[in-house]
Amino acid sequence: MDHLSQFTDRLLATSDPVTAAVVVGTAALALVVVAVRPVWRVARHGVTIAHEGGHALVAVLVGRRLSGIRLHSDTSGLTVSRGKPRGLGMILTLLAGYPAPALLGVGGAWLLGQGRVALLLWLALALLAVMLLWIRNLYGLVAMLVAGGLVFVVTWYADPYVQAGFGYALVWFLLIGAIRPVAELQASRWRRGSPQSDADQLGRLTHLPGLLWVGVFGLINLAAVGYAVKLLLWPALVELVG
Repeated sequence: MDHLSQFTDRLLATSDPVTAAVVVGTAALALVVVAVRPVWRVARHGVTIAHEGGHALVAVLVGRRLSGIRLHSDTSGLTVSRGKPRGLGMILTLLAGYPAPALLGVGGAWLLGQGRVALLLWLALALLAVMLLWIRNLYGLVAMLVAGGLVFVVTWYADPYVQAGFGYALVWFLLIGAIRPVAELQASRWRRGSPQSDADQLGRLTHLPGLLWVGVFGLINLAAVGYAVKLLLWPALVELVG
């Protein structure tokens, strides 16, 4: 019971506020990671994990039967669920992927705003652990173990200041990193067509243009970034300038 109480206290502890430089610096770092192509090729796996996790979570919530998740070396992924091929449940499942990283980022930004760095990191670790159970290919297993191992090491061994910096960097990466795949999706649709993309499958199910769904993905993700900027980045910039 003492160990459980200590863990609960650690989980729910409120961390000291970080400096404005940490907030701005981690946002700038995330922007560089997303913008620089060679770095993005590796880091994009993190966005794919969140994307496929979004599909999987919503599939379960709407009553579909989750069969498995596959992550590939080209940073693509596939989540397979069984159920009615049409209807609201299928639409919501397809809709969940591209906004998932940004929405996770919004939740993380809110937790950071409350000073709940430890809770943020443990929730991230728990989500990765649950998702690991549904991975169905070797590359996906390795990718999940690497991601989970990194979060675990920071959560368990790093000092609070490093944990806070990692938490901010992770949240900014999810928020900013959610935008580029939407642009890449539309670029792929222009160049060669992507009939199996989430947007085009939604288009066939709803009889609305796939481009409209790309726009929906983009607006959700931009709104998420805007919320985080207002909550975290703008006050930090004001503090630095002031």
